[in-house]
Amino acid sequence: MTAPRRARGAEAYVHGGGSVVVVPARVAAWLDSHGLSGLRVSARGVDPEVDAVLAALHLASLTWRTSVQAEARAEAAGACAEVATGLTWMTTTQAADRLGITARGVRLAISENRIPAEQVDGRWRIRREDLEHHRATRAS
Repeated sequence: MTAPRRARGAEAYVHGGGSVVVVPARVAAWLDSHGLSGLRVSARGVDPEVDAVLAALHLASLTWRTSVQAEARAEAAGACAEVATGLTWMTTTQAADRLGITARGVRLAISENRIPAEQVDGRWRIRREDLEHHRATRAS
């Protein structure tokens, strides 16, 4: 488990006298899943620097997602077949183990819209990426 992150102020991400902003890969992945890809496609060819920055954010997003998936594969390899439900989706019990809380706590977070999830055949399924975003915000 990674060490908890402390919340940083906006100034921690601004460098070069305000001319450079550093975006963590996890944040780039969050932006990507909330419309950055559409913006990247619609703005293509408008400004070469904008194209390059949006492409860099997308690349950082893919890198972060790949690391989350690699971690999931490592966990699944160590788990028995009945427990491993795939690399993308997690049950509330798996999410609870990952967060160090109870499955009831996960369901409460889902009902309060703190963890995005969808219900399939009466059971909650949580995207591994969404859980990692929740974990990171919870740690800060």
